Amino acid sequence: MRTAFAAWNSGDGAAVLRIVREHRGASMRERLRGALHRIDHLIAEGIEETMTDLDGHAGAATTKCPPGAGSVTSEKLLASRLFNEVWRLMEQDVRTTDDDDRMIHMAHSSRFHWGQVPDATPAHLARGEWQISRVYSVLGRSEPAMHHARRVLDICEENGIRDWDIGFAYEAIARAYAVAGDAANAREFTDRSLAAAEDIADDQDRDLLLADLETIPGHPRYW
Repeated sequence: MRTAFAAWNSGDGAAVLRIVREHRGASMRERLRGALHRIDHLIAEGIEETMTDLDGHAGAATTKCPPGAGSVTSEKLLASRLFNEVWRLMEQDVRTTDDDDRMIHMAHSSRFHWGQVPDATPAHLARGEWQISRVYSVLGRSEPAMHHARRVLDICEENGIRDWDIGFAYEAIARAYAVAGDAANAREFTDRSLAAAEDIADDQDRDLLLADLETIPGHPRYW
């Protein structure tokens, strides 16, 4: 938005309108990506218990269980709620330092609670690591972003996970490299993600990955 203010100060009204429209479009795309990630997460955790939570009946009580002491359903619901709240904060145009701290703590907590669910799959854990990496990338912290991005890839490779999860593993690593200012490696892992995208079975999942690749900072689309 600094560019918009500069244009406004110079009296270039047309440039201000163009910049604001572009900013709004980017914000809308980010919100849509966040919504799709949340929907995929809810589906992965199970619609039945999630809808029970949303209708304000039995699920509301289970989320009050102490960490590690709740039922399988309560752990899943808590992990899901935390995951979705992290996305809500990431979508905000303006965040405070306290918001950033909450975002970090909730992303780690979501991943922790998935680890307490007996029937959690390696894919659930990989997606939790992926969100932690994204949070640190958004905050410009490349080292922890890279650590958790590598964990996503490790989990996928150790468990034979392919399709969109492996594509997002490469995307997370590319993003962490971009945040660190390493354009060459960011390009390498973007290429790996693009190659993985060709093997994604669902068109919407593929489109979601390709859209995410376009948001890597300082890394304009070249494909």
